[in-house]
Formats: sequence, structure tokens, C-alpha cells
Amino acid sequence: MKNFVSIFMAACLSAVSCTREGIAPDGGFDDPYRLTHDMIVLGEQLEDPYSVENITAAVKSLYPTKASRLDITATDLYVRFLPADQGQYERLEKMGVRMMDHPLDYQIVKEGDYYHDPEIPEEDITWQYAVVKSGFMFPDGIYYEILDECYISDNDYSTRASEDIDWSAVEREAFRMTGNASLLEPQTKGGSQKPEGRITIVDKDHGMGNPVGVAGVMVSANSFVKIATAYTDDEGYYSFDKSFSSEARYRIIFRNKRGFGIGMNLLLVPASVSTLGKNPASGVDLEIDSDSDRKLYVRAAVNNSVNDYFEFCQNEDEGISVPPSNLRIWLFQKMTSSSTPMLQHGALLDRSLFAEYLGEYSSLIKMFLPDVTLGLGAAESYADIYGLTVHELSHASHYMTVGNRYWDRYIMYVIKSYVTSMGTVYGSGTEKDAGYCEVGEMWGYFMQNSMIRLRYGALDRAHGTSWWFSPQILLYMEERGLTRGKIFRAMTSEVTDLSQLKQSLIDLYPEYAGMIGQAFERYDY
Repeated sequence: MKNFVSIFMAACLSAVSCTREGIAPDGGFDDPYRLTHDMIVLGEQLEDPYSVENITAAVKSLYPTKASRLDITATDLYVRFLPADQGQYERLEKMGVRMMDHPLDYQIVKEGDYYHDPEIPEEDITWQYAVVKSGFMFPDGIYYEILDECYISDNDYSTRASEDIDWSAVEREAFRMTGNASLLEPQTKGGSQKPEGRITIVDKDHGMGNPVGVAGVMVSANSFVKIATAYTDDEGYYSFDKSFSSEARYRIIFRNKRGFGIGMNLLLVPASVSTLGKNPASGVDLEIDSDSDRKLYVRAAVNNSVNDYFEFCQNEDEGISVPPSNLRIWLFQKMTSSSTPMLQHGALLDRSLFAEYLGEYSSLIKMFLPDVTLGLGAAESYADIYGLTVHELSHASHYMTVGNRYWDRYIMYVIKSYVTSMGTVYGSGTEKDAGYCEVGEMWGYFMQNSMIRLRYGALDRAHGTSWWFSPQILLYMEERGLTRGKIFRAMTSEVTDLSQLKQSLIDLYPEYAGMIGQAFERYDY
């Protein structure tokens, strides 16, 4: 799989590439949470206190005279799935199955962001562990195994409100009886608690450097098979609806409630995970800044940048198409090239050019298809990450208007330019279909410059102005009243070079015809 990544990226990530080429050093940051991003190391298997058998035994221990009157049956099933491909994985997700790539009843010797069962080939999806309702209808064609029947009182609406049984005490007794008492919170902390907290990030160049919420990400907590998830709100606050008596293992899952996912942990995980380790049952607060763990920082910054861009597009005054809600975004820490190939959504229908470079791995692009890739090797600040992100998302907006046929010619032009000119991303501008690149990159760099100015104020320099296309033309028009939304409206699928863009703008806005002409003439068009 690692070979696949390197081969694939060499040929594919240059597509619609929007920043300079090269490899940057790691540039590690101090890690206040001691986060690790390697594979999880498992220890010994532990006895699950939430099994029906163990909860029944705990009730008998605490309530010997009442136990016979209680019918404790499974509320949940602890299962593992083995999806054959990305389609089966996504099918389970659409059914509401929350999956983890590691077993929930093992000691974790070393924290990490992912786990891959050593008995599963590296190029295949590993076992996915989940807890589902006892009446769950397992889908046909997806292999699964039921590992245990569980009783979680929070999920039993018929008994959890009963005043006769203290289910928090039962839970604690089950932990004690199964040898897991060391995991319990001291009762001086008030017994079971519903976790809550806030996840924030600092952009030192914006908003006076005050922390703002990491918006819309999923926060997960689990103790054995008791799992709770919640999305952060716009201010970064989250709260769970389940109570915990023990410490819980917390994770931030970068699958945003808007639908987009930020990856990747290898290729087989649709959304990256940052594990925060064990924390109190009351919850965990986290403030992320440039001194925090590097991967956590960039994931949070990209998340907020994408979230902000979606909100920006939904402003009806702008009229810019919102990218697809299920956008798949891959992050690469050592690369400095970014791209918007939109492969998951059907772009690049003719992938024959890839076969020469991917060899035996060429078929895998049918399974693992990114829409946006961000090379963050040279992104030192939040502002850098923001600029790269909105640039690529502006391409995704353009794609929504022009469709796959247009995008195919755009991508193929850039790939061919990269291949035939030994890494010159955009070619010379004289090749066939150069106009597609001219229009697309002019728009991308314009949006990058315009939105950075909108967020941060004046720039010392404008991005993309040294290429053979001129984003300055659009900046010139924006400064004289032609808004971003109006410019975007002119970029239809019929507009395949700058002369057609000029005419489209004049046709739509004849009152600006003189200014539009001046803008193009100013830069020798």
C-alpha cells in the first residue's frame, strides 16, 4: 500500500496542481497531548463488563432479591465487519454503523490513529468493529461476526429510568467483578457523568488570536463497548447523551457534520482520527495552536477552512456553487503540491494514462478516490493552510458548474504537461486544451488571493501572478465592482479559454464592458 501511495501520488496528485512542487521536511511540533500517529499497539484482551452475562452477575451481586424479577436481554451486539471494498464500507456507514478499525475489548499498549489486523492483507480493508442495536438487520453480502451480546442501560428505555436499580452502581460492580476496577473513576468525582467539553483552534493572524471552535467535527468516547459520539457546534462545544463511570478513550474524527471527510490514515480510512487517549468521564477540553501536534493542527485548520468556505458559498450574495457535501479531502504533510481531481465524483473518465504509471495498482483507483488533495509541506501558518484550502475548493465549485467532461480535459492537460515537461505543472500555455487550465487556474488563484484578503487584510504579494495566466485580471475587476459571484456566473462549461471568458463577462454585464476590456488589455490579453 505504501508503494501504491508513492506511485499514485507521482502521477495523480499533480493533476490540477496548484502550488510549487517538492518535498518539505517534517517540521515537527511540540505535542502537549503526546499524540502518536503510528499504528495502535494492542495488549491483552480484557473481559467486557458490559456483556449480558457480566451485567446479570453484577445485578445479582447488588440486588439478590430483585435479580430474579429482571429480564436482562441484549440491548446491543458487539460485532466486526469485513467490508470487501469502499462501497461496502460506505453502505454500512449509510446504515448508521459507527466503525472502529481496532477491537474494543483489548488493552491499548500504545495509542495511535489507526490499526490494521496483521492477518488482513495490507491492501485490503481491515476488520471494522462496531456496536449495533440487538435488532440490527445485517446487510446481505457483507461479512460479519457477532463477538458478544451486550447490555448497556443507557440504551434500554424500558429499565434505565427505573428507581429500583442504580445502573451506575451495577456498571461499577461489573467493572469490579471482571477485573477492571482500576479503570473506574473515584466516586469522589460524583459517580457516572456525561462527558462534555470544547475543542478550539487559534489562528494568530485572525480575530486577535483568540481561540475559535473547531466546528462540526465528530468527537467519540468509549469504554469497552459503550460508545458515545457527538458533533461539535459552531463554537466547538460537544456533549454526549451517555454517562460513563470509568475513564473513557476520546478521539476526534474528522468527518464533518456537513458531510466532507478529511483524511487520510493510510488509504483505507475515509476520515482521519486524532486520538486524545484516556481522559476523565466528565470530558476533555482541547485548545489547538501552532505549537500543538502538527497533524492535529492542520486537520483542525483544514476542517475550519472548509467549513468557512461552505458557509461563504451559501451566502446568496456571492452565488458561487457549493462543493459536493461528501467531498473527500486527503492531506499530505511532506508534499507541497495540491490538486482537485474530483475522482470520487466521476471525473477523469478515461484513466488509461494512469495505467502506465500505476502498473498492478491501477485498479485500486476504482476504490480509493480523492476529490481534493492538499500538500501541506510548506504551509507554516493557519493563513497558509487557509489559502491552499480555499484555492482547491474554488476548483470544486467550478467543477460543480462545468461537470465531468470539462474536468476531464482540464485534468488531462495538467497531467500531460507534468509528464511531458518533467514536472512543469501548467505547461507553457501553447498546448492543446491550455485554455481549460488558463480559466481554471486563473479562477483558483483569484479566489485564493481574494479570500485571504477578505479574512486577513492586504497581502504583501499575490499568489499565482508569475504564471502565464493572470489572476490579476480578475482581481482588477473585483476591485472595480465585479464581485466574485458575478465572475463565477460567467464561468460556464462553454468557457474554455480567456477570450471566451471575456466575452461571457461582457454579455452578462454590458454595463462593465469598458472596464472588462481594460482589465484584459492591461495584462496583454
